[in-house]
Amino acid sequence: MTTPATDHTPDYPPRTPPPPKRPLSPPRPDTAGEHEDVAEGRMPARSGRRGVGMVNRRGANWVLESAPWAAGKARTAIVGQLQKWGYRPAAGTVTALEAVVTLLVDAATTDPGTRITVHLSDQEGQACILTLSHSTSLTSGHENGGDDVLHRITAHPSVSGCGTDTGPDGRRTWAVLGL
Repeated sequence: MTTPATDHTPDYPPRTPPPPKRPLSPPRPDTAGEHEDVAEGRMPARSGRRGVGMVNRRGANWVLESAPWAAGKARTAIVGQLQKWGYRPAAGTVTALEAVVTLLVDAATTDPGTRITVHLSDQEGQACILTLSHSTSLTSGHENGGDDVLHRITAHPSVSGCGTDTGPDGRRTWAVLGL
């Protein structure tokens, strides 16, 4: 006598399909026209600020307490990381690098908040150092008080560029130095 098919259980689990080889990525944001506006000196109608991101270069970052000693810790970490990457800058360049890091970190620690982050990246013999204050109580836009810091940063001959902006995640200040 045969039993109905519903009474029989298989000896092995059912086969599941394999996962997709490449997951679908979300659509890229529409940034048409933003780069032309920035190149012409006009600000785009909507904010181009997307957070800190690096593509096709080495990078490192450190989270530090917003305290007076943070500049010394950041100087040591940045010089050590550049040495790990194989850079051996001259003594004058190291002095300028340390002075710029001190200015950037001191500017970030003056903002209200409990922490700051310091970001470092390199490309073609240049280093980009960025500090983020993580202070949400600041108003967005350019503040004239930041110009003094930028003037002191550009006083160093190895600095090829610097800037600052304020957004909902805090104030970003950065400098690009030749190594």
